[in-house]
Amino acid sequence: MAPAKVAILGAGSWGTTFAKIVADAAEGTERRVVIWGRRQAVVDQINKNRRNGQYLAGIDLPANISASTDVVEVLRGAELVVLAVPAQSLRSQLKAWAPLLSPEAVVVSLMKGLEVGTDARMSQVIGEELDLQPHRIAVISGPNLAMEIARQEPTASVVACTDESVAAWIAGVCTAAYFRPYTNTDVVGVEIGGIVKNVIALAVGICEGRRMGDNTKASVITRGLAETTRLALALGGRAETMSGLAGLGDLVATCSSPLSRNHTAGRLIGQGLTMDEVAQQMTQTAEGIKSGQAVHDLARQYGVEMPITAAVVAVLAGKMSVDDLGPNLLARELKSEGGY
Repeated sequence: MAPAKVAILGAGSWGTTFAKIVADAAEGTERRVVIWGRRQAVVDQINKNRRNGQYLAGIDLPANISASTDVVEVLRGAELVVLAVPAQSLRSQLKAWAPLLSPEAVVVSLMKGLEVGTDARMSQVIGEELDLQPHRIAVISGPNLAMEIARQEPTASVVACTDESVAAWIAGVCTAAYFRPYTNTDVVGVEIGGIVKNVIALAVGICEGRRMGDNTKASVITRGLAETTRLALALGGRAETMSGLAGLGDLVATCSSPLSRNHTAGRLIGQGLTMDEVAQQMTQTAEGIKSGQAVHDLARQYGVEMPITAAVVAVLAGKMSVDDLGPNLLARELKSEGGY
């Protein structure tokens, strides 16, 4: 049975866009979609003008979306709770939200990051802080550049949950004319695809900032997928997930589009800007900058070779110049391309 109320925690570009998807999918029903936002000005604009101008300029939001800064009200009675907050702040926020969750609510993560310090995936953080069984936790990932979807340009995505029936239920809630979700039970693979692609996109952006050509960028994307696959397999994910929407699809979109925050941040770094200067120019978080070290740490913990990730992390830490990045991107022993 479809939920009567869906709560979206996070009023940024992807949270607001996903609210629009769910609201459009509910056309003709009485489903309510309620967004929680930190800033009163953003909430007021959503409620009064049907807009979120800071993140989705020019996009009209459906009438069955409302917003509030009162998380108690937003979560009350919500059968589906969607999390779209910065990855590094998730755990602290969940501690406050845990008592407010409906007893049978299913929680969905839209976030693509590893927690710094614990190297935990977002589904793991959710399970730990909310004390939920795996069948009540799902993740959504894929080539999901928010503005394109908000403009209703067709895209596909993946809903992953260890319980396929729960994944199918969520997919039914977010199937709109322009948004086609597929289901998957490989939560680990779907999350790792969404996490590592941010780091690879930084590398591609840096290459672009250094005026390297398409051969270089295509090589980094392809070998970046191999790195991602090696890590996913080491953690228990499946290779076929990496060749799908949450792997290759998300990687290509994030590495290629000027709408990608990580690609943009990488390009600025490649042009010689400092990390502080990059932060000043970015209006939203480039998650790869935050999660890069955690990905590198996880790879070392599991003995996985990730030379592109290692090179990006070295640049971010100031241990390698952007001029030295190119020769290190493909620094792996000579071997057959077959396998990972």
